[in-house]
Amino acid sequence: MQENSRIAGKTGESFLDQVRARILSDGYAPGDMIPETALAESFGVSRTPIREVFKQLQLEGLVEIRPRVGTFVRQPTRREIIELFQLKESLEGLAAGLMARRGDIPELGDLATNVEDSISAAKLGDTEGYAVLVHEFHWTLMRGADNDKLSEAYERLMHQLAYHRIVVQAVSRPGRLVRSAQEHEAVFTAIREKDWFGAEAAMREHVNASSRAALSTRPATESSEK
Repeated sequence: MQENSRIAGKTGESFLDQVRARILSDGYAPGDMIPETALAESFGVSRTPIREVFKQLQLEGLVEIRPRVGTFVRQPTRREIIELFQLKESLEGLAAGLMARRGDIPELGDLATNVEDSISAAKLGDTEGYAVLVHEFHWTLMRGADNDKLSEAYERLMHQLAYHRIVVQAVSRPGRLVRSAQEHEAVFTAIREKDWFGAEAAMREHVNASSRAALSTRPATESSEK
């Protein structure tokens, strides 16, 4: 645990957050083994704190530890993805409605810039850049909602979704990139006009459309059982 504290002290992030971010950003696909030794060496620690973090990430649903085999990026089932997106729809819809009630706040300007950049990325077909902007858009909504408990629940959910990877896959479908950007613009417009009901409805519809696009990229024969 001392190694964990030493690393966290250098960056301000917890060691858990750093390892999670590394796994999500290093291109590991569901089912890939995560090299424990190489990961430990990259952080300058022994394998013990890495194993401690893996146990926590398994509880989050991000990895799967197979005794005497290794640790793998977990592939959520179709049913789990449906259930996670249902929660996401509720949380983000609530956030959009709460933000619309707050009027002219700094996050409104951040959202305007994000929407403008997202439309540009969509026109260029930049799926990777758009996926980053999606992450920023949704977290700007959470900050704009100004509800700590909501943000905490949302953060726990997003750790389970490995959302960046899902977004890249979903917006790679023909036409989805542009439609997603248009949906973000509709959410922003409702928030700017202080239409809290319209903002929540637009956000819910956007998440629902994203869910359908994400699920359409998965094999049709995949089991939906838990």
